[in-house]
Amino acid sequence: MMSLIITGTDTDVGKTVLTTALVAYWQQYRDPQSLGLLKLVQSGIGDGELYRQLFTLPQDPDTLVPLQFAAPIAPPLAAAAEGRTVDLAVVWQAYQKLQQAHEFVLVEGVGGLGSPVTDELTVADVAAMWRWEAVLVVPVKLGAIAQTVANVALARSLNLPLRGIVLSCAQPVTPEQLAQWTPIALIESLTQVPVLGVLPHLSERDRHDPAPLAAIATQLDLERLWPLPQTIPATP
Repeated sequence: MMSLIITGTDTDVGKTVLTTALVAYWQQYRDPQSLGLLKLVQSGIGDGELYRQLFTLPQDPDTLVPLQFAAPIAPPLAAAAEGRTVDLAVVWQAYQKLQQAHEFVLVEGVGGLGSPVTDELTVADVAAMWRWEAVLVVPVKLGAIAQTVANVALARSLNLPLRGIVLSCAQPVTPEQLAQWTPIALIESLTQVPVLGVLPHLSERDRHDPAPLAAIATQLDLERLWPLPQTIPATP
């Protein structure tokens, strides 16, 4: 059994695009019953609703988003606004159900790798504590190199294994901007973590369609994420 968390350098960097692309790929090309999906904590409306819209998932509904708060702010602040606390035991129980029922569990984080989940723990802390491996989503923009180096250092300080980095065009960028703002060879040299590919900028329509989502997943180095069949479907 393998568990992988999709995390990022910040919020709104493309974690949900990568997560849904991987699920769409899995459902199209692999055994859908073998994959479980979990949102670590949800603040506001968004990811869980999108998952349910896009996919029929082979899991108990309460394991998809086991802990949710109304305000779209950091979970400990959203919880406090409701007179609640972030009870990670609820999330752990949902994760264990998925772990027992599925060969792979895919987790989408909240905010960035250093974002708070509770008053004491960040996303990185939780992922390391629960012995997950991680993929770091990095937005293609000025400053991306420094953000990547800092987040890789955070992961290493906690012994959190990084499977790779995925660059994300959260906004439209030119090939020149991609090469200048997120030079793959330099990022790999500085971090010693492989870049698994680039998520293109998607229209709102394509973000809500499993077909283009699955197609962009085929462009990533999926072999580094999990054991896959030797033949990866070619992009038309």
